[in-house]
Amino acid sequence: MSIKVSSLSKIYNTQKAVDNISFELTKGEIVGFLGPNGAGKSTTMKMITGYLPPTTGQVEVCGYNVAEKPMEIRRKIGYLAEANPLYYEMYVREYLDFTAGIHQLGKGAKKRIEEMIDMTGLSKEAHKKIGALSKGYKQRVGLAQAMLHNPEVLILDEPTTGLDPNQIIEIRDLIKAIGREKTVLLSTHIMQEVQAMCNRVIIINNGKIVTDDTLTHLNEINTSQDVLVVTFESNISQSQLQVLSNVTSIEVINDKTFQLLSANIEALRRELMQWALNNNVNIAGMQAQTNSLEDVFRKLTK
Repeated sequence: MSIKVSSLSKIYNTQKAVDNISFELTKGEIVGFLGPNGAGKSTTMKMITGYLPPTTGQVEVCGYNVAEKPMEIRRKIGYLAEANPLYYEMYVREYLDFTAGIHQLGKGAKKRIEEMIDMTGLSKEAHKKIGALSKGYKQRVGLAQAMLHNPEVLILDEPTTGLDPNQIIEIRDLIKAIGREKTVLLSTHIMQEVQAMCNRVIIINNGKIVTDDTLTHLNEINTSQDVLVVTFESNISQSQLQVLSNVTSIEVINDKTFQLLSANIEALRRELMQWALNNNVNIAGMQAQTNSLEDVFRKLTK
């Protein structure tokens, strides 16, 4: 296993930021680590990298225990923190050369620096000081330093923050290419990023893992039931709609609008129209929607 997290917890005073979580990642996986703000994503990533010690539990990276072999795991991990700390007074190449020195890359450092500058699209900006770069290019510098020492594992906390749409696509393609040979754990709030890059999703909420599944399986579950949003001209109670046989769940939007989940949306539509006719109820509008990963995320974390 590239990453093995076992019964991991982090407690600050009385608050459990991470609550007894376990998961494993193997080589060639790109795993999306999702959750609302304050769910425990960044704390977990910091414990995996050795930046924070866990309260209980343990982490292994490429067979090394993070607490026992911190220097070995630093050679195996590339880390882009959410805040992306950089030395703004340094030039891009100067900073990457400094990072190469930390990783003791030796004679191959200059070649590797130029490879990273090219790979991350920094060629036009490499002559500038980091402080003069746009937020998007600063993010690219952070990615370049994370990959500079050719680590086996990449931990990326919000890697596309501040990038424009064209840059996002370029970084997506880069991460997907890297993920064929390495293990990538990335956090993001952008569901399109997960759909585009990841083959597995871990969702954490209030410090606990609420789902760990392949993206393919989540999409299969997701598309097995669709949503019909219906608005009535007068107020309707939720209990009145529970007689509909094709409804699997009902979510109240307001007194007149409801979100109805069904495995057979067309049968539900016909049944609803007949019900409205029988009960002298006027329907103001109906709109079918396909469930998305956002819906899964919202249901698991609300």
